[in-house]
This record gives sequence, structure tokens and C-alpha cells, in this order.
Amino acid sequence: MALWCRPRCCCCSCAASSRTARLLSSLRSSGLDSSGGGGTNKQPGDELAALPALKTAKSSFLGERLCLFFPKMYSICWRFARFQHTTVQTHCFGKTVSDEQYKDPFKLGGKDLKNLYEDIKKELRVSTTELKEMCDYYFDGKGKAFRPIIVALMARACNFHHNNSGEVKANQRSIALIAEMIHTATLVHDDVIDDANSRRGKVTVNQIWGERKAVLAGDFILSTASLVLARIGNTTVLSLITQVIEDLVRGEFLQLGSKENENERFSHYLEKTFKKTASLIAHSCKAVSVLGCPDPKVHEIAYLYGKNLGIAFQLVDDVLDFTSCSEQLGKPASADLKLGIATGPVLFACQQFPEINAMIMRRFTYPGDVQRAQEFVLQSGGIQQTNYLAQRYCHEAVKEISKLRPSPERDALMQLAEIVLSRDK
Repeated sequence: MALWCRPRCCCCSCAASSRTARLLSSLRSSGLDSSGGGGTNKQPGDELAALPALKTAKSSFLGERLCLFFPKMYSICWRFARFQHTTVQTHCFGKTVSDEQYKDPFKLGGKDLKNLYEDIKKELRVSTTELKEMCDYYFDGKGKAFRPIIVALMARACNFHHNNSGEVKANQRSIALIAEMIHTATLVHDDVIDDANSRRGKVTVNQIWGERKAVLAGDFILSTASLVLARIGNTTVLSLITQVIEDLVRGEFLQLGSKENENERFSHYLEKTFKKTASLIAHSCKAVSVLGCPDPKVHEIAYLYGKNLGIAFQLVDDVLDFTSCSEQLGKPASADLKLGIATGPVLFACQQFPEINAMIMRRFTYPGDVQRAQEFVLQSGGIQQTNYLAQRYCHEAVKEISKLRPSPERDALMQLAEIVLSRDK
């Protein structure tokens, strides 16, 4: 079956301006441009709510209406997914183009994050050898540092927008450290909850040192991040980052539960996705904007960019759980199904295969449930529909960040939206 994808091949001599224009053009040509229509501010899923026979569910955390009556959603998403499959532009992100206006986002953001993990280890001042080993375990410099990169780029983009300064302030860089520490602490806790065996291609902390010690190590990393946050001394930033920790806990509880009402499941899923993944990115982006620019409009731009990119990132992650192997992911494939979790591809697949609904309610606990659900997802349009929804959120992210003054960092943030959609691990 044909899956939505971006083949990794192209001539990488194209200039930055044409890459950005092509990205926006590609999104607009697929009907993703929400800037028209009499000045209305559309969000992902808004056009679905216009269909007369559909029911809507309010999602307060997104502040928008999401249509959840699946028959019409299925036909629309399938149509757009097929269109995207046949018309999407192809680019290679493994290479860097030579044009001086365009730089690889990870290289551009990385110059402000030299010694990132060493600095984190210095913050984790521990006298106990075993606790130090546990805390340092994932701070080995082999991670993607995706969140710190976004934070550093956002800081520079907002600073330049405000006063032409392209430098990252010390307290803004501290947000990058805090974001990575909070993210890592949640990984440690998630692995305990899920009884995971591998993470980032290596054995998990809980498997080496045991669950109790792993929980304490995660708590210690969080407490250290809180100390770094307190040193910044900005009450607005303090409120933003503590909101992240609250969202993480609430998101985990949402994941542990499920909705009997089929029409509420997708709203439940997106709310969980925001709280567990996108909240950290959104609030960290807003925090550095607060530290670098006094304009509330810029703060909102930074927040909405992070929110939309974060949701898209997790949607793609949920697709990869079905389409990538364990070696690529660095963790077991189909992990969510085995944990009884129904993600976007499964929820979309329910339209073609209603028998999945019963599996969702029993959390895929019957023998053969996981394998049957996998087969149903791959036979349905669930993967294409989830990818289409991720495109919608990435488009919203690009639309928001394009409101800032042009700069290499702003363009890199736009490019990150395309990279999120094309990643394979």
C-alpha cells in the first residue's frame, strides 16, 4: 500500500528563498493555506467542522473546535492524503545547501548549544556515584537535542525581531537546558510506567538500576531543572515552565484512561498529545520570547509555533510506530498498541474497521488484538490521514513563525516543520 512520504533525494543546490517559497507553495496547493477566506483564522480540522452532518467536540486546551464524526473526516483526509502522495516536493535533509542564507537548522541552533550536555551534568551535582551514573545515562550527547535546538533558534529569531540582536542571552540558553532536562526526566518516568526495555538504542535506566531508583533519578533531574529555572528570576517564565510539569502529569493520566464515546476519543487523543509532547515545546518557546522581547504578540507567535510543531511531531511519531522498525526508532515498534494505547492511525482506521472499537475499550489485551489492529491500520487510510493532520499542524506552525521579521533563525524554524514531516526516526 502506498504510504505518504517524502523521498530523500533531490538536487541540494536550490537556494534558501526558493526552498521556503516551495514549502509554502506546497502547503497552499494542497488546500492547507488558511490565510484566505475573508480573513478567517482557520486551524487544523476547521474545514471539517463546516460539513453539515458532523458533530463537533470542544477542546479547551486548543481553543478551537475539532470535528470528530469520522465518516466525513475519513473521506476528506483520505482525499488530501492521496493528493499529497502524488504531488509532494522531494528534498534531502541529510545534506547542507551552500547558499549563505540557508543553514541546516541543527547546525545553526547548535552553535549556541556547545557543551549542552556537559553543562547539564555540571548542574546535576551528585556525590552518590550510583545516582550520578543514572542521571548522566541519557545525557551522553547522542540524542537529537530537538527541543534545545528549537529553543535556541526561537530565542535568536525573537531577539532579532525585537532589536536586531542575533545573540542568545544566558537566561534564554538556560531554558534550553531546562527543556532537555524535563524531557529526559519524563523519558525516565515513562519507561518505568511502560516497563520499557530500550530507549535511544540502549537499555533503559529502570532495567539496569530498578524501577524505584529510576523514579528517584527522574525526580532528581526535575528538581535540578527547577533550581536552574529559579535562578532565572522571572516570575512569568517560572509560571510557564511549571505549567509544563502540570501538563505532563495530566497528560499521563489522560493516556492511562480512554473514552467510551467514539466521537470523544480523538479530542481526548489530541489533548493528551498536547500535554505530553507539545506543551514543553510551546511553553519553552514562549519563555525565551518573554526573556527577549516585550511584545505579547511575539509571545503568542512563539507559543503557537511550538504548540503546532509539537503536536505534528507526535503525530508523525505515532505513524512511525507502525511504519519504522525497532532499529530505526531506538525503541520497540508498535509499542503503543502493546501498551493498550490507541493513537491517531488506529482512531482513523476505526472508520473502515469498526471492530477496532472493541479492541480499544479492552486496551488490546485479548490474544491477537495487537497483530489484528496493526493489520487493520496498514490496510486502512489511517497512516495517510494522520500524516495529513500532521501537515495541517506544520502549516499552522509555518504561518505563525513567518510573522516574525526575516532572519536565518526564523527560516530555520520554518525548515524544521518540513524536517518534522520527513523524519523516519
